[in-house]
Amino acid sequence: MAENAKPTVVLVHGAWAESSSWSAVMERLRKDGYPVRAIANPLRGLTSDTAYVSSCLATIDGPMVLVGHSYGGAVITNSAVSDPDVKALVYVAGFIPAKGETVGDLAAKSSPPIPLVTTEVPGGAEVSIDPAHFRESFAGDVDRTTAADLAAVQRPAGTKAVTDASVREAYRTIPSWILITRRDKAIAPDLQRFMSKRAGAHIEEVNASHAVMVSRPDAVTRVIEDAARATR
Repeated sequence: MAENAKPTVVLVHGAWAESSSWSAVMERLRKDGYPVRAIANPLRGLTSDTAYVSSCLATIDGPMVLVGHSYGGAVITNSAVSDPDVKALVYVAGFIPAKGETVGDLAAKSSPPIPLVTTEVPGGAEVSIDPAHFRESFAGDVDRTTAADLAAVQRPAGTKAVTDASVREAYRTIPSWILITRRDKAIAPDLQRFMSKRAGAHIEEVNASHAVMVSRPDAVTRVIEDAARATR
């Protein structure tokens, strides 16, 4: 890869979303000349999801900016250390756990709780957001039709996503950025600020809901490109 080539931006969605939620961000990044990959996060548990994302990173040549939304933030915190080509971390309304912490530990500090529906499935249980409350909990600044579509395609998360303990702190050795969402009803803005300061992240904020990559793709693209430029 040429020395001045732009890094590949690798996008990792969180619980109750899927890869297409990054579509508007990907369009903007590509327009600006960035190669992009959006990984389909399995949402089965932090340990197994970390292993899966790490295996995907191994297939990408050259420097990368690794981006995680929501629970995806915990996944990138653990998977980034597996690949020395990861040059920057970007948390988009993301969880930034410390070693030994679970996403459930952090989520318990955020209020009010998200209205979830639990379904028993082979091998355990998984949770999704009650569709009747999806917009208010996850996508308050998204139009009703789009929010209904997001609710319909949301991917449930296995309970191990919140009970598996984090074992790595990639932000200790890799520069990190976070976009804090001030109108977030899924991860309280104050909790996002606490995690960001603890991690030593570069902080940017926006008046947006948890579904910021859908409602404010320009803001998300801007912080990703800030990270990419700073680490080239």
